[in-house]
Amino acid sequence: MFAAYATSIDADDPLAGLTLGEQPEPEPDRGWTTVTVRAAALNHHDLWSLRGVGLDESRLPMILGCDAAGVDEDGNDVVIHSVISDPDWRDDETLDPKRSLLSEKHPGTLAQRVAVPRRNLVPKPSSISFEQAACLPTAWLTAYRMLFTQAQVVPGQTVLVQGAGGGVATALIALAAAGGARVWVTSRDPAKAERTLELGADRVFSSGERLPERVDASMETVGAATWKHTLRSLRPGGTVVVAGATSGYTADTELNRIFFLQLRVLGSTMGTRDELTRLLAFLDRSGIRPVIDRVLPLAEVVEGFVAMDQGEIFGKIVATP
Repeated sequence: MFAAYATSIDADDPLAGLTLGEQPEPEPDRGWTTVTVRAAALNHHDLWSLRGVGLDESRLPMILGCDAAGVDEDGNDVVIHSVISDPDWRDDETLDPKRSLLSEKHPGTLAQRVAVPRRNLVPKPSSISFEQAACLPTAWLTAYRMLFTQAQVVPGQTVLVQGAGGGVATALIALAAAGGARVWVTSRDPAKAERTLELGADRVFSSGERLPERVDASMETVGAATWKHTLRSLRPGGTVVVAGATSGYTADTELNRIFFLQLRVLGSTMGTRDELTRLLAFLDRSGIRPVIDRVLPLAEVVEGFVAMDQGEIFGKIVATP
């Protein structure tokens, strides 16, 4: 079958190890099944894999991709929950110390077919297209958990989203707005900033700009470049949820501000199968949909990797086998 896969690891030039071509058909283990992929989404996780983060050379070649929607062996339209937990684990899958994502230990979704545990399949509502559904299991599920599980955002609160344009950021804006929150966004790119208003953002500020008032919660995926601004923008007792650090992990901690203002600092990674089910129901009923930057045939997916690596996207990139 045709697939996009990693054949080498290069921390400085990750795209050098990206290969398109034939790979063996999946052979499901006991309790697993095969899904025919209709659409798969790219994530920064794929670039990190090509850099050797979470994937070492002993497991090459490895089919890339975490996210997909498709058709299972019984003809059902499904969305794949990409967190693979231990078969004996019965708690929150994201807390399983033995967990992995598709494309780390098991072949991923950037292929015509993929093998997954049966319990990782979630029914796809007919109102949501395969391309839209493929955007949900990583970026949108991450945003959903950040907002509603970790920060426990409720209608009427003000939420700050640091950075605009990526899959998680656009998901945070759309979901928070649909949940009744007032959404403020920071951005260095005026064009991307303007587009966030179409997603439901109330106001857009330049990166680091002083806000007119403090916010209830801040969603942080940028890291070192925005950390000070994030903490200084929170009201006493406010919450920051951290799900990434694209600008780096080392920043001034400002621990005095955290304890004096009794700020809550929470980490967040991916989401559970149950949260993915609720996310799909939320989109089905609310009518909000993922922003898709472009849809590419899988044979042309290198274009999407290049755009993602250079930050030249707004929303998600989807590949169709």
